[in-house]
Amino acid sequence: MTAEVKAKGTVSQAGVAKSLRVGFILSKNFTLSAFALFVDTLRLASDYEDRSRRVHCDWDVLNGSRNFVMSSCGVQVAPTAPFADPCNYDYIAVVGGLLSVDEPLDAVSLAYLRKADAAGVGLIGLCTGSFVLADAGLLKEHCACVSWLHHREFRARFPGQPATSAQIFHFDGKRATCAGGSAVADLAATLVRHHIGEQAERNALEILQISHRRDGTDTQARSPLGLEASDRRVHVALMLMEQHVEDLLPIESIASLISLSRRQMERLFRETMGMSPSEAYTKIRMEAAMRMVTAQPTRPLIDIALAVGFEGMSHFTKRFRQSFGQTPSQARRQGVHKR
Repeated sequence: MTAEVKAKGTVSQAGVAKSLRVGFILSKNFTLSAFALFVDTLRLASDYEDRSRRVHCDWDVLNGSRNFVMSSCGVQVAPTAPFADPCNYDYIAVVGGLLSVDEPLDAVSLAYLRKADAAGVGLIGLCTGSFVLADAGLLKEHCACVSWLHHREFRARFPGQPATSAQIFHFDGKRATCAGGSAVADLAATLVRHHIGEQAERNALEILQISHRRDGTDTQARSPLGLEASDRRVHVALMLMEQHVEDLLPIESIASLISLSRRQMERLFRETMGMSPSEAYTKIRMEAAMRMVTAQPTRPLIDIALAVGFEGMSHFTKRFRQSFGQTPSQARRQGVHKR
């Protein structure tokens, strides 16, 4: 944790814990679970047991109007406060949602985020809120934590923006971004611990039935080959392979990214996965190809070949047959028939 966060402190001069105040901005079709997990962690950390008084924490749902905001599951949430001085809050949290939505935040909301940034208020992107912050130019010089599910799209939209899907959240004091899901509670608990204290964090996590604290560097719950990698470095390597099925990474580069030599990574993969890194990479690419072939029946096969790192159909078809015992065309016909 940076000195800047610690400077906000956990105890006032009078010896009473300071409040942690968070303003939420809900994007169109936002993810309800991301909002609910974060705000409920604050609620439970704010008081003793389940009394829910706003003793140590406070929060508002901010909006420029009184209109309800629709979540992606259809539940609507009403704003509780207008856009006031952003310095009233320690953080402004943007709750993202469906990526197919045009203009997830209106101009007034974006202007408020920029005003908060200029005032030195911390900004948080929950779920796909990282896309909103990046699109607004508010993640410069910060690394974005993105769900493995959206990593490729994030890279395509923001090619110059540093991003990771190897951890559940990233927090550097001024910016926090979170992959979503249950990791939202972990991020909220981290803020509680550093602004209020460990007792408040423990109260929230125990009532939420979260058995142990996860830090931001914990890996996302994703197994690209459907197998649990017992070594974190192998897990991260597999995630990197999955994120780079088109723009293939050399095995040496992957090894370097997980702080190993190629020989060390080869040995580690053999011990934990029973295959070489190259074999694992090919298997990941072929499984991605099979998903595209069967789920996108109108997409040209040559496009799929290129999307998984092949330069032409001949080599792609040969590899596909070796992996699945049939050609891409045969797999597609069977997939269409099953539908």
